[in-house]
Amino acid sequence: MRLATWNVNSIRSRVDRAIAFLDRHDIDVLALQETKCRDDQFPFEQFEAAGYEVVHVGLNQWNGVAIVSRVGLADVEVAFPDQPGFDKNAGDSLIETPVVEARAIGATCGGVRVWSLYVPNGRAVDDPHYTYKLQWLSTLREKAAGWLADDPEAKIALVGDWNIAPTDDDVWAPELFIGKTHTSAPEREAFQSMLDLGFRDVMRPFAPGPGVYTYWDYTQLRFPRKEGMRIDFILASPALADQVKDASVDREERKGKGASDHAPVIAEYSAAIPVIET
Repeated sequence: MRLATWNVNSIRSRVDRAIAFLDRHDIDVLALQETKCRDDQFPFEQFEAAGYEVVHVGLNQWNGVAIVSRVGLADVEVAFPDQPGFDKNAGDSLIETPVVEARAIGATCGGVRVWSLYVPNGRAVDDPHYTYKLQWLSTLREKAAGWLADDPEAKIALVGDWNIAPTDDDVWAPELFIGKTHTSAPEREAFQSMLDLGFRDVMRPFAPGPGVYTYWDYTQLRFPRKEGMRIDFILASPALADQVKDASVDREERKGKGASDHAPVIAEYSAAIPVIET
């Protein structure tokens, strides 16, 4: 089974690349982030023509997550339980109900519980969005701990754009990020807390750093200068991580006209895929 995750940065602009990627790597399940469209705007037909089912949640031109699968889609959940919302008026006198954004969708695919996650960016350490990010991660950890407690043998994949570079090896110039988001101590501690539960970063054993990245900003020639960050991850529960055979970043997808600023992460597992009756 091949599982991939990709912050595609607008699926309508890159649907052809996504379909070609699925074919080239023989992908069974693809989690997408930053689809940047409403549900009625998502290009379902192209994926279905290629033999895949799709679930998607998108509310507007921001955020948006999806799961694309050819090994089944069952028990779909939009947002994880108690997923925090963001109060766009935080800090202002006007208080509104926080909006639960389109940042998480889960489904069971070929016996694996896959969550496509787009963790909040944080913006700046003194921004309300940073507090929201940490709250979002804390709640996710609480729910993930419960899933493993309920079934220690559960095969769970928490995948997507985590907007955290968990170690200095995961960013080209750590000194440039001191006091900024993505590398701050609370963010790194939140990421480590997921590993402390037993989830594993399945790619790192096969692609040791430094210099292995998944994101390069469009500006200042970051990609050709190899100035990137590793912020996209497949975190697997112990039962699933034990079955990993290989994992990598498809850096080629960051090249060429119309590329996303992220590259896909791919993991291959030895688990047999259940036959899907039609």
